Amino acid sequence: MSIISIILVIVVAFFAGMEGILDQFEIHQPLVACTLIGLVTGHLIPCVILGGTLQMMALGWANIGAAVAPDVALASVASAIILVQSGHFDSAHITIAYGAAIPLSIAGLFLTMIVRTISVGMVHGADAAAKRGDYKAMERIHVTTLMFQGLRIAIPAGLLLAIPTDTVQAWLNSVPAWLTDGMAIGGGMVVAVGYAMVINMMATREVWPFFALGFALAAVTDLTLIAFGIIGVAIALIYINLSKMGGNGGGGSNGGSGDPVGDILNEY
Repeated sequence: MSIISIILVIVVAFFAGMEGILDQFEIHQPLVACTLIGLVTGHLIPCVILGGTLQMMALGWANIGAAVAPDVALASVASAIILVQSGHFDSAHITIAYGAAIPLSIAGLFLTMIVRTISVGMVHGADAAAKRGDYKAMERIHVTTLMFQGLRIAIPAGLLLAIPTDTVQAWLNSVPAWLTDGMAIGGGMVVAVGYAMVINMMATREVWPFFALGFALAAVTDLTLIAFGIIGVAIALIYINLSKMGGNGGGGSNGGSGDPVGDILNEY
């Protein structure tokens, strides 16, 4: 990997770490982070495949109350770097890369705890600056704290990049078949659980018909992803237009709730 590629990967990792807190541009999401690393390293397609697989795994990861979800930023960046460093982009090595993402995401929780502990002291400094009316100091403290979040991912990324490619390749080639198969099975189970958690949060009587329709369309193998996207957009536009009509045939003054599917189900 060239020096420019290494620098760009660290930059992507830095912004992914900050986005884990900001949630503005979603750079920390697996599909985005892995794609960017694949773009700057010249291995776009395998990194997109890896990012798409990890994205399905991370769909159900969310901070709920005091429960902090696994660190998706470190999992995305580190697994993409491992894949690129391996030099092999077949399905077996992609499986090993996303299988390693789970323990990496747990390790990221430890780094998050360290950074947030440091941030507590800096927040007190910001409070003191606010009492003095020193807005510049408050800005510096906030920016510095945010940069710590970026370094939380950039430093591990740099350490992974410092490992020689031959060492990474030798380690991956030494992984036994039973462990590779176990990672594939475990990763597939986590993907299913993540997707199920999202469905559980979104499940309503109005959504289930579309869910069933998706399964039916998925069985039509002649349709491409573009065709599925067009069908989905068309259904969404039809649903929105029916909602504007009031759900019972137009006007909005005939007792419709604005949810056409819900009104139909309520009638029965």
